Amino acid sequence: MPKKFIKSFKYAKLGAQHAIKTQRNLWIHCGVALLVLIFAYFLKCSLNEFALLILTIFFVLTAEMFNTAIEEMVNLLSPHHQAQAALVKNLAAGAVLLVSVGAFIVGVLVFLPKVF
Repeated sequence: MPKKFIKSFKYAKLGAQHAIKTQRNLWIHCGVALLVLIFAYFLKCSLNEFALLILTIFFVLTAEMFNTAIEEMVNLLSPHHQAQAALVKNLAAGAVLLVSVGAFIVGVLVFLPKVF
């Protein structure tokens, strides 16, 4: 395998480790994800339902990591408070909120029929 390809995994791992170490919201999302998967197991969700939940969880985690990347970039490019920099950060956080609301809706659609 080419060295650059192997190095790309190393860099991706470093990025993921940084996010896990520094981002409280990522920990919250991971905790909720674990609860969702435990709940799905005990409610005997189908393989397709598990797949949908896992895909949705990864969308949320990916959005949170993109948000972190955007915030870090904005902090680097604009160390002093600027309205436009704050707007960019708010937009990225809003995207995470939007994906999280979508994940909640998916959870309701999967779990509600099983609970009632």
